Amino acid sequence: MTGSPRRGRGDSTSMSKVSLIGMSGSLRTGSYSNAVIETLREHFADRADLRLYDLAPIPLYNQDFEGEQRPPTVKRMLADIEAADGLVLCAPEFNHSIPGVLKNAIDWASRPAFASVLAYKPVAIMATSRGPLGGARCLEHMKVALDSCLSRVTLAREVIVTAAESKIKDGRLVDEVSLGFATAAVEALLREIALWPRHKG
Repeated sequence: MTGSPRRGRGDSTSMSKVSLIGMSGSLRTGSYSNAVIETLREHFADRADLRLYDLAPIPLYNQDFEGEQRPPTVKRMLADIEAADGLVLCAPEFNHSIPGVLKNAIDWASRPAFASVLAYKPVAIMATSRGPLGGARCLEHMKVALDSCLSRVTLAREVIVTAAESKIKDGRLVDEVSLGFATAAVEALLREIALWPRHKG
């Protein structure tokens, strides 16, 4: 992802689409979280460039490799997060918490503490679950982790796609109620980006 001119905040006419990075907590083929992000990418295609980021190449966080010692894939990810206007995170709940693949990306992006690329970055969060009750703890733990990074977690009704197997077909979220919650969260994210100036540190 390369930098591009951004629209004036609060201006209804835009020089370019809002730039969003989507990160999923699942690497598997047929991931429900990937499907949610791809559905949102299509839904907001006329207003935002939502890119599903591949976290598979990101190595495990190691504090010995920070600053200029970061691996090239990590440096690229941090530059892409910095260039983006906002993030959309969607993940399944693993062991009552955040999946390691997403938490690992957050850990890399959280450094240096309180001055990272995540500081003041607008973020929309959502979760998926195969069962009828899962996802809430993952969502809460994502919020706690992002709060610690000083990210601006968008205020919206919680988005948890339960019983995801029955609501996602052919790689897209088709359940109207769940899609309504998810699109409302992204709408809130877009409003946040439009209303608040980009943090300059």
